[in-house]
Amino acid sequence: MKPGTVQYSLGMRLWEVGVQTPTAHNLRTIALPYLEDLYETTREHVHLAIRDGRDALYLEKLSGHHAVRVISRVGGRLPLHSTGVGLVLLAYAPNDSVQDYLESSMQRFLPMTVTDPDLLRKRLAGIRAEGMAYMSEEMTVGSSSLAAPIRDRTGQAVAAVSIVTSTAEKPSPENEQAVRQAARGISRALGYRRATA
Repeated sequence: MKPGTVQYSLGMRLWEVGVQTPTAHNLRTIALPYLEDLYETTREHVHLAIRDGRDALYLEKLSGHHAVRVISRVGGRLPLHSTGVGLVLLAYAPNDSVQDYLESSMQRFLPMTVTDPDLLRKRLAGIRAEGMAYMSEEMTVGSSSLAAPIRDRTGQAVAAVSIVTSTAEKPSPENEQAVRQAARGISRALGYRRATA
């Protein structure tokens, strides 16, 4: 380098974001019609998120006018153990990632936030068995979430979709079905084909 010249180099984190951006953008573009259908069906907040380290990274949020207040935002991050989409993403993460997460410190945001590693491990197993996460008042007072995994053509869960409702409303089979249908539609659009026996 010559004296008096300035050189810049990209940091590793900026490079990672740049690498992820086209994929995240494509996922959002593919998912958006299904997210809009989910919003039209439920009139609740709708989220699309991916796992980024220990966090759920929100790629899209559609908000209902009369929906419960939430703190999520597009581009925002929340810990995996404290949100519906985060629990789904953690449940389907590689075993070593799950183990690392369970062995680390987890913040309790509200009294209902599950931070005990053994309880969380059981909860994740239940989510994998049901193909759906349900949580209530673990990040925001008065809110509940229903979330399901979105799979790519390899069958890997690459994202999650959810609705956030008021805890005053009991989870309805119609809302659960709508979330599952959105997740299946996005997964099919990404090339996922469930094996049939």
